[in-house]
Amino acid sequence: MAADPRSVLERLLAALNAHDVDAFVTCFDERYESEQPAHPARAFSGSDQVRKNWGTLFDQIPDLRAELLRSAVEGEAVWAEMRWTGSKADGAPLDERGVIILGIRDGLIAWGRLYMEEVEAGGAGIDETVDRMTGSER
Repeated sequence: MAADPRSVLERLLAALNAHDVDAFVTCFDERYESEQPAHPARAFSGSDQVRKNWGTLFDQIPDLRAELLRSAVEGEAVWAEMRWTGSKADGAPLDERGVIILGIRDGLIAWGRLYMEEVEAGGAGIDETVDRMTGSER
């Protein structure tokens, strides 16, 4: 019987919040495929890169925390709305929010699509954003 995708997500979050890189990496298939569709250059393969990425995050952001806001399961995929917070090495706050979609196979994360973005505290309002999207001014 296949592992419940939600239980894999729970293991991943527990390891992340404990900053346990070994437990974190054991959640992933060694051939894991990662995509960030809004940032295609960030795609990578393999659990070794997962270890490198998250080991650095745990080292450089000692108070890194993940909060699961909502989740849903569709077949072997789990969708999770997340918030990641902490203090960066330079003292600046980390506040990322978004959605991750994880494909679970044989109780491991086989693939992921991450839509996490740093929260923009200021920036353009909705009217300016629509104008930018359309290439026009209203």
